[in-house]
Order: sequence, then structure tokens, then C-alpha cells
Amino acid sequence: MARRAKRFVALARVSSREQEREGFSLDVQVDALRQYVERNNGEIVRLFRIAETASKKDERKSFKELLSFAKANAHRLDGLLFYKVDRAARNLFDYVELERLESEHGLQFISVSQPTENSPAGRMQRRILANMASFYTEQQSVDVREGLSRRVQSGLFVNRPPFGYRNIRKDGRGLVEVHPENAAKVRRIFELYAFHGHTLDSLARALLAEGLSYRPTSPRFPRSKLFILLTDRSYIGEVKHKGQWLPGSHEPLVDRATWDRVQRLMQQGVYRSHEMTFASELIECGHCGSPITGELKTKQTKFGERQYVYYRCCHYHRGEHPRIRLTGGDLDAQMLALFNRLRVEDDEFRQTCSDELRKVANWDQDRSIARVKLLEQEIATVREHQKRLLNLRLMNEIEADTFATKAQELRDQEAELKIQIDIADRSRHEIIDVAVKAFELSQDLPNKWVAADYAAKRRILEILCLNWRLDGVSLVPEWRKPFDLMAEGLLQKESRDGGI
Repeated sequence: MARRAKRFVALARVSSREQEREGFSLDVQVDALRQYVERNNGEIVRLFRIAETASKKDERKSFKELLSFAKANAHRLDGLLFYKVDRAARNLFDYVELERLESEHGLQFISVSQPTENSPAGRMQRRILANMASFYTEQQSVDVREGLSRRVQSGLFVNRPPFGYRNIRKDGRGLVEVHPENAAKVRRIFELYAFHGHTLDSLARALLAEGLSYRPTSPRFPRSKLFILLTDRSYIGEVKHKGQWLPGSHEPLVDRATWDRVQRLMQQGVYRSHEMTFASELIECGHCGSPITGELKTKQTKFGERQYVYYRCCHYHRGEHPRIRLTGGDLDAQMLALFNRLRVEDDEFRQTCSDELRKVANWDQDRSIARVKLLEQEIATVREHQKRLLNLRLMNEIEADTFATKAQELRDQEAELKIQIDIADRSRHEIIDVAVKAFELSQDLPNKWVAADYAAKRRILEILCLNWRLDGVSLVPEWRKPFDLMAEGLLQKESRDGGI
């Protein structure tokens, strides 16, 4: 009577690091396992393979499946096959589970390249090998964490860099550089969202219309990806580690002023139409202070469908709120009437207006100088706080996480103060020319408005006014300087002798 062929369950496991270091792959292990069963008149009834690409979750799942299968079929199996002891288990807990299969279910533990006897001495030898494997795995984890920490301290990303950057090898080190094509896309995304009144959905459409694709296989940027991009501090030169943002060594793709503007817009959470000139929180309701929004209505006419844009308070339907709606044409007409208030027909008087505006600008310039000095004092205070914080960390008087959080707050404060100084300096050097150019602009506004597109109209409105309010059906502006002087009639021809 022929002897029954022995039946085995086998496990082959490898990681990319081990494969590179020791020169064996899954195929090498599988070949060795099959050669063993052939020599011993057997067969592998179930082979479990754990590749280098497996996640920890998938690896644990495969190991648990092996244990369940072995327990359920122990009565018809002759043993568990492994290439080496350290291929069988990553830690001592897993190895104990395999020994329980041997002691409780009679499934012999067999290492084909490290054979041991099924005796107390043999089991002790296997346990020593399992301990060594466990030590190596734990030590490798420590080494990896230390390596990642060193990368962060050098200002480098610990994982794959975000969209707009790419990994490179230089002198044996893994570094990061700007991806020329994708970096341009990131800059354009921030520019469109910050200054062109887009929502995430309209931003995706605008990028597609400009031919800026996300990937060759997925041309349109997903809405979720745009949100991630617009909130990723990597683009202002920081790296994330253990939930904290730290200074990076890579080149920022976005300036701090644009970044801060985008974050403020992202936090507002109010719908901002990119096609409706008078929406996007431009105007507030004089009755309740809520934003005026736009709605697109389609009507059937004898000539077919026509679309109309109406503007109303976003709380239009609440309680006793006035039911006032204005068309885009109504508001355009009011805008043109307001622009006409700024016009000065007399050439000689225009020169007088320019001279008086220069005087106002000089007063603003002095105020800007005083503001710069105050901001510089605040920066000095922030830098002193940064030094104290660093000393506390060096003396181990605060935890690393607390240090990282506070350091980030101080960096943000310093960056914001620098932006304000830059704005004030720029204003100080350009304010006189701006005042004169603003006056010249005001004299041709009606013509510019009629020919302007959405983006140009929004820019004109931002230049002219701080705020707009809709009182009933009347549009009421809060003019910026120097337009407030002109609109309120303070620059009158009769005031030449007395000035403004």
C-alpha cells in the first residue's frame, strides 16, 4: 500500500529592504519550499505569500488566515513550512502562536534553510532565532524613526513630496526639488482662488479650460485634491512631522500674502460665485447685514430660453425681511451713476484736484512711516519670544510637541508682521503716484466699466470702495481714499481758494 503524501501549509514572506540586503525574493523562497516537499514525498496544499508591497494591515490579515486555516485543517496536515525562522514571524507574539499550533495541534514547525530537531534543544534554538529576528525588527524601527527625525531636522519631507515637488538623488542623499510643470500649476491654483473669486468647483473647471491637467489619465483636478492643495503648508516652505509643521529647506511655491488670503477665503464658508459681479460677499444687506447673493433664473420667451441674474439678500425668505431683488442691469445703472459723481470736467480744476490729492497722500505717507516703526517693534518682541522658547526646549522644560506648536505660532506671527511691513513700505513709496493714478482712473470709469469683464469689474470695485451696502433698492458705497473726498463733493470748483 502506497504511503500517503505529506501535506504542508507554507508561508513565504519578504520586504524590499531584506530582498535588497540578503538577495532572496519570494520566488527564491517558494522554490526552496517546493524542493523540500519533493524531497520528502509531500505537497503544499496552501501557500501564503506576503510581498514587499503589502501593508501592515494586509500582512496581519494573511498571517491570521494562515493560523485559521492551519487550525481548521490540522487533522489532515503534517506541518508548517517556512524558508527561515525570521520569515515565519516578525515578533515573539506571532512566534508563540506558531508554537501553539505545534504543541496543541501537532503541526510541526519546519524551517527548510535552518533545520532544527523537534526536541527541547531544537525548540530552544528556534526561539533564539526568533528573538534575534524580533530584536532586528524592533531595532530597524528605531533606526527608521531616527532617520526620519534627522530628515525633518534637515528640513526635508519624510514621505513622498506633495504635488509640485519631486524627489531626486544627489551625492547618495534623497533630496527634493521643484517640479517645473506641476509647480506652475500649484501657483496658478493659488492665484485663481485668491484673486479671481472661484469656488472649488469653478476652480476645477477653470483649470481644465486653461489646459492645466491633474494627471494624463485624470485631466480634471478633483475637488478634494484642490482642497488639500490649498490648505497644505508645504507650499509656504514647511514640512509636516507627527502632526506638527516645522521649517523646511525646500523652495516655497506660494508667497505668504497669497497663502493667508486663501486661508481666510477657505474659512469663510460662504458661496462665492465666480460669474456674478455683485455676489461673492461684495455687498451686504442694509436690513440685516447678511451678504447679497446672486441667483440665475431661466425664463421661457417667444425667442426661446433666456437667463437673468437677480441679486438679493441670502436671508431674503426669512420672516419680515423685505422682498427686494435687483437685476444685474439695475446695479450696473447705479454703478455708472456713482462713477459720474467722481468726474471733473474742467481741465484746470483737475490739476487742482491732483495737487490736493498729493497733500492728502503726504499725510498718509507719514502715517505709514509711523506704522512701520510700530510693526518693527512687534517683530523684535516676537523674535525675543522665539529665543526664550528655544532656551526652554534646550533645557527640557517643555515637551517637543508644545515647542513645535508654539514655534509655529510665532513663525506665523512674524510672517504676518513682515507682510504688513512690506505693504506699508510699498504704500509709503507709491502712495503719491497711486493717488494721482486713482484720480485719472476715476475720470474714465464709465467707459472702462461698460467694456470690462467680470474680473476687471471686481478689481475696479475693490479699488474704489472698502464696502458696499444695499439699502432698500439703493446701492451705498463706503469709498476708499481719495475717492471719498471726490464723491462727497469735498473737491468742488468753488473750494479752490480754501483747498480741500
